[in-house]
Parts: sequence; structure tokens; C-alpha cells
Amino acid sequence: MRSIEVPEVDYTDYTNRQLVLVPLAVLALALAIIGGWYLMTGAPANLGLEFTGGVEIRLADDGEGDMQERIDAAFEQEPDSVRAIPADDVVVVTFRADPGGEETGDMASDLEDQAEAGGLTIDAVDQVSASFAADTAQTALFGVAIAFLGMSVLVFALFRTFVPSIAVVASAFSDIIIPIAAMNLLGIEMTLGTVAALLMIIGYSVDSDILLNNSVLRRTGDFYESVSRAMRTGVTMTVTSMAAMIVMAIIATLFGIDLLRDIGIILAIGLCADLMNTYLMNVTLLRWYKFEGVSR
Repeated sequence: MRSIEVPEVDYTDYTNRQLVLVPLAVLALALAIIGGWYLMTGAPANLGLEFTGGVEIRLADDGEGDMQERIDAAFEQEPDSVRAIPADDVVVVTFRADPGGEETGDMASDLEDQAEAGGLTIDAVDQVSASFAADTAQTALFGVAIAFLGMSVLVFALFRTFVPSIAVVASAFSDIIIPIAAMNLLGIEMTLGTVAALLMIIGYSVDSDILLNNSVLRRTGDFYESVSRAMRTGVTMTVTSMAAMIVMAIIATLFGIDLLRDIGIILAIGLCADLMNTYLMNVTLLRWYKFEGVSR
């Protein structure tokens, strides 16, 4: 199997300000997208049914006429999303709960009646109450916050120095923010599955950053030699994982498995962001720390 060739980067050609400008600009753009999304929708991302509450109806695609036209004609309320699953000959129609509106159970019953009256065949009906969805959203947010806080404490305990530790934490923070902004632009919903993908990104990010920091701070050799040594391992590992995620997303798209497709896309974007943040932002902070900062 052919190995990945990692090119040598001459960091001496660039100042610290030049190196850190790109990741900071991308992070600022991502934060602006998320902030704008929050102002427009009241949420930092597209929330899925698990976090908003509502009803999801699976309709059998019997091939009789255009399903989109039949769905539009059958339901009085416009669906929030309609997606086809060709592998199962099923169309999934989602209606989000209206805050202050009718109970989810009554909503599901009305929608079933409308579907049957419109000649649609119902395979299954799933419903999530608004109160349960709110609790689920809080639990998911709490889980991500605890994971990030635990990672930060572990990193500070491992290096016991502010600048190298904050470099890892800042890189991981950016690695999460950039995929969330991309999810908004690509129309990917925030669900329990995509939250799991964000948690995995934290693990990938910390892995590559700790590899770099250990190589620079705890091994002998020149700074740039240590960075190059870490890059040979880190870039190979990250690019291989990124390729696997892209392949998974493509295959999941072909088979209509939306969740795996979304997870693959999110992880691929997160890993790409991790390459940028680790070998631009983190390297910049480490170089400043070694040559100009408190360790001088």
C-alpha cells in the first residue's frame, strides 16, 4: 500500500501573524454564520426533530404519480422537510411542533387522517413532544459542554503550561465551530447523530494536537524538525480518516442513509479544519512560546 507523502513546510518563510491569520479568519466567518443563524431562527443550527418536537410520517412510495405533489395536496400544513429513501421505497415527511400549538399526539392523529384521506399509505408514524425535545436538547448541549470541559482539564493537567494547553483547546474549539457553520450552509440538521459526530471531532482534534505538542515540547531536536516529525504522522492519520469519511458519505448518499451521510460530511469538514488549526494556529502558538513567549 502506497504511503501518503507529506511535503516539508518551511515555516521560517512566514511570520506568526501570517500563519495564524487564515485559521482566525475562518473561525471568525464561522462564528458570524452561527450568530446570524441564531438571530434569524433563534437557534445556532438547524435543529432536528429530536430537539424541536413534532411528527415524522413514513409514507410508502407506490410509484403512483409524483409523491411531492400528492403530499402537498394531502396535508393542510406545509411539511418542514420531505426526503426520499430509495432503498426502502419510502418518503419521510417531517412536521415540527408549533410552540403553543396543539399537542403532538393530536397533531399526529390529524396528519394521519389527512394522509389516509389523500390516498397515501402510511408505513410508520413517530412523534416527539416539544417538552421532551427541549429536555433532549439541554442534555445534548450539557454532554458536549462536559466533554469539552473534561478535555480542557485533561490537556492542562497533561502539559501544565498555559500557552501549549490553550493552543490545543483553541484548536478543538475551532474544529467544532467550523463544522456547525458548514451544517447551516449545507442544510444538515443538528440531531443526536450529528452531536455524536461533533464529539468525535473533539477526540480527533485533541489526538493530533497532543501529538504535535508532545513532539515539540518533550522530545529532543530542533523546533522545525519536531514539527515536521509530528506532521508526517499526524497528516497521514488525518487524511486517511478524512478519505474514509468521504467514502462513507458517498456510499450513504447512494443508499439513502441520511444520518451516515451527514456524519461523514461533518467529520470530513472537521478533519479538514483540524489540519488547518493544528499546523497553522497550534504551530504558531508553539513557535511564539518557544522563541518569543514565557519559555524564552
